[in-house]
Order: sequence, then C-alpha cells, then structure tokens
Amino acid sequence: MTSISYGWWQTGVIYQIYPRSFKDTTGNGVGDLRGVIDKLDYMSDTLGVDAIWLSPFYPSPMADFGYDVADYTDVDPLFGDLKTFDELVQEAHHRDIRVIIDLVPNHTSDRHPWFIESRRSRDNPKRDWYIWANPQPDGSPPNNWLSVFGGSAWEWDEVTEQYYLHSFLKEQPDLNWRHREVKEAMFDVVRFWLEREVDGFRVDVAHYIMKDPHLRDNPVDPQGARSIHRPMGDYDSQFHRYDSGHPDVHAMYGEFRRVLDSYSDERPRVSIGEVHIFDWEVWVTYYGEHLDELHMPFNFALLGVNWDAHAVREVVDQLEAVLPEGAWPNYVLGNHDEPRLATRYGRDQARVAAMLLLTLRGTPTLYYGDEIGMTDVAIPPDRRQDPWVPDPAEAGRDPCRTPMQWNPGPNAGFAPPEVDEPWLPLSHDFETVNVESQLARQTSMLQLYGRLLAYRRENPALQQGAYQALDDVPEACYVFVRRAGMDGILVALNFSERDQRLFMPSLGEGVMVISTHLDRAGGVDLGDLSLRANEGVIVELGR
Repeated sequence: MTSISYGWWQTGVIYQIYPRSFKDTTGNGVGDLRGVIDKLDYMSDTLGVDAIWLSPFYPSPMADFGYDVADYTDVDPLFGDLKTFDELVQEAHHRDIRVIIDLVPNHTSDRHPWFIESRRSRDNPKRDWYIWANPQPDGSPPNNWLSVFGGSAWEWDEVTEQYYLHSFLKEQPDLNWRHREVKEAMFDVVRFWLEREVDGFRVDVAHYIMKDPHLRDNPVDPQGARSIHRPMGDYDSQFHRYDSGHPDVHAMYGEFRRVLDSYSDERPRVSIGEVHIFDWEVWVTYYGEHLDELHMPFNFALLGVNWDAHAVREVVDQLEAVLPEGAWPNYVLGNHDEPRLATRYGRDQARVAAMLLLTLRGTPTLYYGDEIGMTDVAIPPDRRQDPWVPDPAEAGRDPCRTPMQWNPGPNAGFAPPEVDEPWLPLSHDFETVNVESQLARQTSMLQLYGRLLAYRRENPALQQGAYQALDDVPEACYVFVRRAGMDGILVALNFSERDQRLFMPSLGEGVMVISTHLDRAGGVDLGDLSLRANEGVIVELGR
C-alpha cells in the first residue's frame, strides 16, 4: 500500500493574529510585530499551534486598518520594520511555527503610488492599472455595481472626469488584473515575501480580482438573499454575477500557484483564499480542476449556521461530498470580521465548538483570544474605529478586534501600564478572562485548547484520518468517527443544555481521553455513554 504524504498545512493548526490587538511593546496602545515575537513561546509551548497568520502590517493610511495597502513590500512604522519582520520569521521557524501573511490583491490604497499615477491623467502609463470607466449619458455611474461597504462601487474623479471602481471603500480602488503589468507587479510582491521565507499567503477577497470585462449590470435580487452569512444592507439587493468571480480568475490563480510552487522545493508554501461563496459547486472550483489553484479556499459555512447538531453535521457532510479526490478540507469558526465564538454560542458551547473544530477532518484556523473565551466588547460611540457598519445600531467589527487579554494587570498585559487607553477598549472581565489566570486553573478554556491541540498533534486519526458521521444518536448530538489504519477516535458532542445518553453497542468499549469539562477520563462502555449538558468527549476506540 502506498502511503500518502501530507503537508504541514494539512496536518497543522493555524492561529490568526490581528497585530493591532495582540501585544503592544512600544506604549502607543497598538500591537506590533515585536509583540508577536514576544509571544511566540506562548503559541509554541502553551497552545501548540503550527502556523500563525498575520493580518496586514503594510504601510497604510488605515482607512480599513491595513487592507488599504500603500506599499506591498514594507512594514508600517506603527508595527515595526522589515528587520523586525525578518526576526519574527526566523524566531517562528526556530520554534517550528510557519508564518502566513495577508496578501491583498484586489485593491490598493488610493494613496498607493500606482493609483496616484493612475489618476493623474487618462494617458498616464499606469492609467489602466485600475478600472476606470466613462459615466453614462446622464452622468451616473457606468453600471449598478455596489460596494460591499455600501453605496455605489464607483467613485467620480473630477480631474480626469471618469469613474474608478472600488468594491469596498472609495479609498480602496480595485486593481485591473487583466493588465499584464499589474499581474507581474503583484507576482513580484509575492516573490518578495517568499524570498523573506514566509510560508504562505491568506489571499484577501480572492474571488473579487476578476470582473466582467464588459461591466454588465448585476441582476437585481428581489428576495434580497444574503451574499454572505450575515445581512449586508443594499449589497444583498443584487446577484453579484459580474462584479466578482469571473471565470478568468481560475487561470490567474493557476499562475499564482506556479509562482508558489517554484519556491516550494525545500518546504511547501501554501495559499488560502478568502472566498465568500456559498454555492458549494462554485466554491470548490477555487481548488482548481487539477488541484492547481488555491491549496484551500476558506470554508466559512459554519460561521452562519444554526448552532445545532443537525445543521452543523449537514455543513460537514456537504463539504465532504463536494470535495474532489485529493482536495483538503478546512474549517473556520472565528476571525477579525465575525462576532466572537463565545459571544455567538456562550462559553459552555464555545468549549464544544473548540472540540468540533480541532477534531474534524481538515485544517482548523483559530482566532486569537477564542482560546480563552474572549467575548465581543461593547464599543462606546466615541471609541468606534471600523469604517464599515452595515447596521447603524451595531459597532461594526470593532467588538471582535479588542486587545488580547494576557493577565489581570493594567491594560490586561496587552500594553505597558503607562498607556492610558489601548486603541480599542478592554473587556470588563479581563481580570478573570486572561491567559495567566486560565493557566492557573486546570479546567479553564485555555487548558482545554492546550489539551486538544496536544492530542491532535500526537494522533494520526485526527490529523489525517477518514471521517464518518454516526446516525443513530439523539438529535441534540453530533457524533463522528475518525480512523487512520488501526487507530480510531470517536467524537461525541452534545449541543444541548440537557444530559444525553448514546447507545452504540457495536463500538464496544473505549477509553475517554478528553471531556470538554476536563474532569473525567478512563474506560467507557459505548453501549451506554452519557453526555452531560454542553459536553463533548473524545473516546479512543478499541482495535
């Protein structure tokens, strides 16, 4: 039998860091790259993650906190410099931690030198590096495309009397990926970071980079169906057929993959795409017809699902059914754009969610702070930072981006004591919900994550094994088996606040190795297995 070789990005666990909110070492109230370096031992020894993904740290006017890039090949002084970045990569690799960085290919800042040149005149050599179009006869925008952040996706330029396209903020003009020089310039950016030894890229809004070349109107959606898993205001009033996801995008990612592969002789480099598409048949095409495009398009389906056993299992089974042979699954339960895990489901079910995420087949991505049960923070109106607020009654994405809570001391250990206010407010419960306090408590959320990560790393069935869901279980429970060779693991999750009993006599006896409550282990009879309210368990099956 031929053994299958798995890459680090398949067997490992990724940990997302939002640098502004991770650790401030300069005393300005904003996290920085030195702060990430200072906490590498935490990520290596306490958590045991295999890779970190850094949200943008590039020079930027910060209209969208780094996703408006003014220079793709440098570090914003707010976060450090290239020397510090190189040290971060070196220190991470010394601890066997890979480094993934954000690549923002769809748009730049309007202060990027490319765009400054592009808007000087219609005949500027960089004019067509961006998407410009004439107004309609009545002076209105070229078509009905909408910005994700609200309003028209077109901004009028008085100097050259044309509109430019911005799929997000007007300060984020879209690049024209159909222009050969744009493609080559962006691939040179990729090479720049690969030569600095980064291990891969998380590609921001990966499906947006290719639009309809004829700029046709999007069809109106009378039902207002959601384009992603949460309401998006006017953006939901259209089927986004022409402003993103043009079929030509696949050829572009094929070229991108070849650039990555050319640097992958000594160790694999990985590409993970932010692809907010919930038609599985379309989503799966981003792997490439021959698995030669993105290594993994991010799977966000669990972010918006009803949190019950049936709905969660349905998402997993749908993904397993649609994946072509050899394609690798992945799961996400939180990130810098979403309400925090413990806010959505409560801290009891957040423990069940942790076990789910770290035992499913595929690569999990964790969001900083979820491992200690951080919740969304209420942001006073005068402290709000996020430019995108789909619902005026909400605070946008700020509540899930608040500073990491390291200890019960001043500023939760995020910033030096002399800092009056970090860039966003701290949670009111930071004195109890923090890393230091949870390390001292044997049944804490952090201890649970540490146990799950350590067990996953040691167990081939969880890293590589096949997945099979079990049917004859209570409706409040989701139960599945992971198998690799002779090793078998049963995962049983109770999504309810009531005790449940499972009868699985055909599985015989096993050994419980982890309960989400962290208060029991040992031999169990699977013919009559009891789960307490909000409990998940991992049971090693007999051979």
